[in-house]
Amino acid sequence: MFKEYFKLFRIPQWIKNLFVFVPLIFSQNLLKSNYLLITLFAFLIFSLASSLVYVVNDIVDIEADKAHPQKKNRPLASGKISVKSALTSAIILAIVITFTLFFPNLHFAFTVAAYFLLNIFYSFVLKQIVLLDIFSIAAGFMLRVLAGAFVINVEISSWLILTTMFISLFLGIMKRRTELVLSENDNVAVTRKVLVHYSKEFTDQMATVAAAAVIICYALYTVATRTVNVFETENLIYTTPFVVFGIFRYMYLAYMNKQGENTTEVLIKDLSMILNIILYVLVTTFIIYLK
Repeated sequence: MFKEYFKLFRIPQWIKNLFVFVPLIFSQNLLKSNYLLITLFAFLIFSLASSLVYVVNDIVDIEADKAHPQKKNRPLASGKISVKSALTSAIILAIVITFTLFFPNLHFAFTVAAYFLLNIFYSFVLKQIVLLDIFSIAAGFMLRVLAGAFVINVEISSWLILTTMFISLFLGIMKRRTELVLSENDNVAVTRKVLVHYSKEFTDQMATVAAAAVIICYALYTVATRTVNVFETENLIYTTPFVVFGIFRYMYLAYMNKQGENTTEVLIKDLSMILNIILYVLVTTFIIYLK
């Protein structure tokens, strides 16, 4: 039963909440224990909030999931966990989040609340509206980064915010494209209604724009006057190849291997992607903290 709740809460998806650490790293506070601990707390709150969203979403989509070739194995769709038990879990998660939400500060609390409301609105309305569905996903990632900044009371570069927006748009677009391709090639009924408004050609064009925007915004961030002044070095530009490789590798896996439907699986199962992320973090940390 524990394994089923592990799936219900989507624990592997918590990796997305690592975006709250972006302001910590780039504000040069990673090595300060008090900042690290409060950011870890923020990560935990966002993880619980995201699990709450997943539970609500699974309850709402239970009938559609039963018709999906993979999603039919989810705990609710398969009947391994009852709707009543899922609702009880959601209430417990909501209580825990509410009682801990205001511990850091009001700005952080409002950001988490906005994230939750956005995702609930997404589950009921936005995911059925073309383009707004992927922009809602992007907004969720941006709120994670903003929350990471609010929780330690630091400013964050506008270029990093833009980079976050475009990379999350890119991931959302690739997810839609993969879902579209799988439904066409495997003759599977379209369970996500918004897919009828997309085509492979349209998603290809959007993916190209988003991928280019990620690379450009990040490259401009590394050479921005504010960035160079804060870090007292121009060497951050040497981390750009890791970003370019990550984008290209993800596109390769989505286009050639049809692996873009589950972002988390791509990030934690592809060896090249894992090594690239590790090298990026190490090189970035070295440049910022060991000038």
